[in-house]
Amino acid sequence: MTFNSNADVSGSGAKRRGPGGGAIAGGIGGLGAIAVILLNIFTGGDFSSLLGGGGGMQAGPGTESEVENCLTGADANASIDCRLAAGSKVINAYWGTQVQGYRPPQLIIVDGSTSTACGTASNQTGPFYCPPEETVYIDPTFFDILEQQFGDKAGDFAQLYVLAHEYGHHIQQITGIFDQYPNNGTGPDSNGVRTELQADCFAGAWSADASRQTDAHGVAYIQPPTEAQIRDALDAAAAVGDDHIQAQSGRVNPESWTHGSSEQRQRWFATGYQSGPGACDTFGAGTP
Repeated sequence: MTFNSNADVSGSGAKRRGPGGGAIAGGIGGLGAIAVILLNIFTGGDFSSLLGGGGGMQAGPGTESEVENCLTGADANASIDCRLAAGSKVINAYWGTQVQGYRPPQLIIVDGSTSTACGTASNQTGPFYCPPEETVYIDPTFFDILEQQFGDKAGDFAQLYVLAHEYGHHIQQITGIFDQYPNNGTGPDSNGVRTELQADCFAGAWSADASRQTDAHGVAYIQPPTEAQIRDALDAAAAVGDDHIQAQSGRVNPESWTHGSSEQRQRWFATGYQSGPGACDTFGAGTP
């Protein structure tokens, strides 16, 4: 997705939190490490123990500041920190029209690592939503991994798709979906998978409406996505399906799935994109 250069994206409220200390432990490399990192990115879980090594990551609370130099759409197109901050503003604008009494989550752009109520946020744990804090944490260096794995499919739209997915979890938190459908284990029909697929669907719903959100001067924040951008987002969703990631390690086991197959992730994103959030009842679907 491309921001209109003259759009006013200031005042997002996003913050950047500086290093909390510590160092990344060594571990497995190559495709195995990438697969683990992708699990972290798109499930919100912490699979960093699979990377092996000793010592782990030590993180303190770090120091916090407003995201700087993020005033216009041109700034968002030029800087990933600003793009995420601006993206949060557009996502909040959308959900403010969809959820009565909507309250935005906090967005923390992580620089290195930091402690949270849900554990360490770092470049191992990946982007995640922390329900007790109602906060989204993202370390932008993860998108470098996506570019290594997917090439141009890890472009601007894929980055905002990840952000919108995490904001989808915030919708589940504030509307009571998490309480209504608590985690009941793994598997293709589990609440965990249905939760992740619904977040994909919510991300799709926002993506379809994003170009209709405007700033205080009536300027659209974002240009309508191109067919190529939509295709790339769908390809990225497929690439992080449980079955695809497991296939890279040699064995596909549906009973261990936590976020759905490639086909499911594509289908639910497309469902939201085509039909809006009202069509995102993954829990009511017989087979999600």
